[in-house]
Amino acid sequence: MQFNFLAKRRLTLALLAGLALTGATAQAQTALDDVLKAKVIKIAIPTDYPPYGFVGIDLQPQGLDIDMANYIGQKMGVKVELIPVISANRIPYLQTKKADLVISTLGKNPDREKVIDFTAAYSPFFQAVFASKSLSIKSFNDLVGKSVGVTRGAMEDQELAKVVPAGVDVKRFEDNNATISSFISGQVQVIATGASVAGTIMTKNPGLNTEYKLLLKDSPNFIGVAKGEDKLRLKVNEIIAQGRKAGDIDKMSQKWLGRPAGDLPL
Repeated sequence: MQFNFLAKRRLTLALLAGLALTGATAQAQTALDDVLKAKVIKIAIPTDYPPYGFVGIDLQPQGLDIDMANYIGQKMGVKVELIPVISANRIPYLQTKKADLVISTLGKNPDREKVIDFTAAYSPFFQAVFASKSLSIKSFNDLVGKSVGVTRGAMEDQELAKVVPAGVDVKRFEDNNATISSFISGQVQVIATGASVAGTIMTKNPGLNTEYKLLLKDSPNFIGVAKGEDKLRLKVNEIIAQGRKAGDIDKMSQKWLGRPAGDLPL
């Protein structure tokens, strides 16, 4: 009798544990259903990182990440609630359910993958060569005879050193502000920098007619989803895939970065 009692008790505990696990799994999959039921999706976005996200003259958020957030809301048929975040609180907002998605120049790495999930990539984040539209620069050989400003030791400096031919006047500056100032003042004709810095230059100095010229290094952005929310992640992946096929992702990238998104990792 004692054996039967213990066996039954163990079986009951095992069943309860299984039900608890099933319940936890089901609970972890409620984000998409909750969004569709409320007809609102909360999306964390940057407002201090042009051209991906910044506050326009109308005091409204704008940029590539904001366009992507609105695109997802439109395709899901729900209203978008934009939630401004900074780098430090992007992931905590997902974990505490203050946001359903994070679209905020979020790169994927092993440490982040332990605490949140990622969709397919939706935009490039890159270091590149930028210059005035009046300069014809189609290849690195076209930089010969021109002055190029770059921040000493930065990623773009390292990448530029790999491809720049002899005869290019590379001027290295000690910090990013000095590099930017050299380009704005006309001390250098060309600047090698990140897309966000170039976006700020374009926004604040439209008279320079700065545009993207040559790619140095590409590292894409992904959309963050709470850990275990596979239904929502797959739905967003479906929207991204359709957007790539329709050319909408390339158009957004062209609008804000001056180049199409190109081949992005799934």
